[in-house]
Amino acid sequence: MKSAYELAMERLSKSDPGSSKPITPEKRAKLADVDRLYQGKIAEREIFLRQQLEQALSGRDAGEVDKIRKQIASEKARLEEDREAEKDRIRSGKS
Repeated sequence: MKSAYELAMERLSKSDPGSSKPITPEKRAKLADVDRLYQGKIAEREIFLRQQLEQALSGRDAGEVDKIRKQIASEKARLEEDREAEKDRIRSGKS
């Protein structure tokens, strides 16, 4: 008798047969490169924006502080979305 998990996995593999393909070492290397690239981009933006945040905090500008905090969050989310899109492109085999 199969568990609910095993049945769900069977249905999933039937609906998306390409999802069970193993990732080649070449693709793993490309995925790691994408992770490193985007980690660097995220760190670069955070450093730049945190400097601006410190200046706004020292100037006691509450509106500017809030604006910069929102910008940090949105840019980090955007870069993470870009990273995942790039990784999905690599996984699907599109260069």
